Amino acid sequence: MNGKAPLVVVGDALLDRDVTGRAERLAPDAPVPVVDDCGERTRPGGAALAAYLAARDGRDVTLVAGVGDDAASRALRRLLEPWLTLVPLPLTGPLSEKTRVLAQDRPVVRLDRGAGRTREATDAAREAVRSAPAVLVSDYGRGTADALRDVLAARPPLVWDPHPRGGAPVPGTRLVTPAEKEAHGLAPQDGAARRDLHAAAHSAAALVRHWRAAAVAVTLGARGALLSYGEHPLLVPAPAAHHGDSCGAGDRFAATAAGLLADGVLVAEAVEGAVAAATGFVARGGAAGLPSADAAPAPPPGEDDPYAVAARVRAAHGTVVAAGGCFDLLHAGHVGLLQAARRLGDCLVVCVNSDDSVRRRKGGGRPVNPLTDRVRVLRALSCVDAVAVFDEDTPERLLADLRPDVWVKGGDYAAADLPEAALLKEWGGQAVLLPYLDGRSSTALMERAAEGAR
Repeated sequence: MNGKAPLVVVGDALLDRDVTGRAERLAPDAPVPVVDDCGERTRPGGAALAAYLAARDGRDVTLVAGVGDDAASRALRRLLEPWLTLVPLPLTGPLSEKTRVLAQDRPVVRLDRGAGRTREATDAAREAVRSAPAVLVSDYGRGTADALRDVLAARPPLVWDPHPRGGAPVPGTRLVTPAEKEAHGLAPQDGAARRDLHAAAHSAAALVRHWRAAAVAVTLGARGALLSYGEHPLLVPAPAAHHGDSCGAGDRFAATAAGLLADGVLVAEAVEGAVAAATGFVARGGAAGLPSADAAPAPPPGEDDPYAVAARVRAAHGTVVAAGGCFDLLHAGHVGLLQAARRLGDCLVVCVNSDDSVRRRKGGGRPVNPLTDRVRVLRALSCVDAVAVFDEDTPERLLADLRPDVWVKGGDYAAADLPEAALLKEWGGQAVLLPYLDGRSSTALMERAAEGAR
């Protein structure tokens, strides 16, 4: 599938459910919110979510997990069946379910039920692990990793995503991915507990030695991740700060890291890619923002079709933002503008002038960077969801097809210079100006470079 290496996920599957509604009053018999107009949606959880995400990335995925014949297990099977191969292990009871009740997209309470644990390994499961080209262990402390520990120890996995209730990763695991709180709780303590980068680095180094792992990446939420091989840690910052629903972000991180390692990249590159994927995952609403199980896989990051991006956002009643320009010699003013534009809505489509369009507007010698390079740099920005190219002098034809809710230009324009403003009004859109950082421009950069070369 798309040249991506296959992956076997070993761990504890859950069924997650979100009940969402509005809370505008308190109950008359107790000081608790009343959640009205509730809708309900189920999705894979735990190791099943990690496997599902990897499968939606275009990988051939096999999930080895405890799944029975109870109602929750049957519902999970239906969600997973179109996407991956399931090798079920027997459970001691019903599959674990986690139900979140949310009001205005904020959790109010979580309800847990089902205490089933993996009872034992099967020959089919052992063979799936032995023959796997790459293994991710997603251990939620419900017995699957323990049941297969001997097989995993003989062939250490690429990634082990641990849980305080689970066992230690097998020695030789290439990358272990605890969250910050988990790392502090799991690491041997030699003093007062702290919650800062120094403490994360200390915990990560201690866990490398304690677990005899090749590397440990402590995930730090909106700050990114800290990678340690035992000393001199590498901090991988998040490309943008998103403080939305982080449910499932750890599974997104682990699935991406395992997939990249299976594809042959270095550990540091895998962690960098996993941080970017987890950041984008939170920005799109976390696990609650996942497309339905019958939706087609999303295109690879940075290669989204702009019209498909806009359609997905509109279907979710979101706001489509577009910004335009040549973006030749991308500088801090451009980045600040695009970051601000992205905060105005739920996706950002950048409309960029073709090379011929730039030459007509800017004259000979421009663009300095050809279109392919300019598009690649723009797509690498976490605030950019898609890039569209237009060949005309102005993007009106493209905008008429895209129909964004908000159109953004840099503050060096005046209202009279925005012919797009009248066009946006035709469908109820709004054109806005955002300020550039003072003194930043591609022309100024080229002039300074030319002076320095003399």
